[in-house]
Amino acid sequence: MSAGTNPGPERTRPVGNRPATLSDVAALAGVSVSAVSRVLTDAPSSRVSAATRDRIKAAASDLDYRPNFAGRALRSSRSNIILLIVPDLTNALFTDLMQGVEDAALERNYMVMLARAEALQEGDDTIRKLVGEGRVDGMLVQLGDTSSREDLAAFAEVKVPLVFINSIEAGHTGAVVLENERAARIATEHLIGLGHRRIGLVTGDSKTFTAVERSRGFQETMRAADLPVDPAHIRTLGYEPRMGRQAFREIMGQSDPPTALLIANINAAIGALAEARTMGLRIPEDVSVVAVHDAWSAENTWPPLTTVKLPLYEMGRRAVQSFWDCLDTGAAENLVVSHPAPALVVRESTGPAPGQDERQTAGPDR
Repeated sequence: MSAGTNPGPERTRPVGNRPATLSDVAALAGVSVSAVSRVLTDAPSSRVSAATRDRIKAAASDLDYRPNFAGRALRSSRSNIILLIVPDLTNALFTDLMQGVEDAALERNYMVMLARAEALQEGDDTIRKLVGEGRVDGMLVQLGDTSSREDLAAFAEVKVPLVFINSIEAGHTGAVVLENERAARIATEHLIGLGHRRIGLVTGDSKTFTAVERSRGFQETMRAADLPVDPAHIRTLGYEPRMGRQAFREIMGQSDPPTALLIANINAAIGALAEARTMGLRIPEDVSVVAVHDAWSAENTWPPLTTVKLPLYEMGRRAVQSFWDCLDTGAAENLVVSHPAPALVVRESTGPAPGQDERQTAGPDR
């Protein structure tokens, strides 16, 4: 029988309880073992027809084939593991991101290992060992708001594909980012549409990529509306809830506070809501609050937070694609995830500026 002929259902299956092998799949599909290996590992060099690919996958499913990852790693010098590093594994904001990474990785027969970015700052050498000993094939890194130049220097020494998530770092190509500036613009336009003229900004450290972009979106939108930006109404303390509390207290404790705040991260915004209760301020009657990013926690705060939702799931998928491109060609580009577009999610934390009639300020998003 020729190698290209489908042997049909009469082909003998593996005998007894032994697991199916690549040879078994190849025999049932009527192709070479190397073709089966390339298709089932989604090898970038795979060049088979769609019909042959479907026949191979059907044969693997029919035989309940399970890859031997240990053997594959020895043959290919790959572990089939991607290391995903995020600032905080308990942060609800990273749920969609991690799901996107995991789904895209599994489609390529890769597993995902999680690690905390804080481990680098705490002197933990585990991440370096994982890379140095060849236990991971690449890294996807979401930097924390407090990441230092020393942390970046440690990543610069990595000898595997490295993709930064939502930050572009000088001297490195291979990043997947969101439309941060556009998100801030949407949030600011929402507050202006509600009649607010004194609007403050709470964002991350002024040196971080996202803080710079979101601040630019806010500033340019205010300028386009011919509205002043009071430096006293801006804080760049960080994205953690405690930083949001502090920033809210400092801004709203002034003699002439703003009537609305754009808080450039949902976690800081949750902290701000807690501080508002402590200060006896009503939201949105005394001050409206809109945050960048959306998560399950936004609709479970009090009041529920108005947010700008960004495509974190899609960013996770694109990060894996960038890793795959780098594995295949040795290079990856800096990509902006623009679909789906940032979307305003209106909840109860924003309302008309004090003295404004809601019927006059309500736009199509209310």
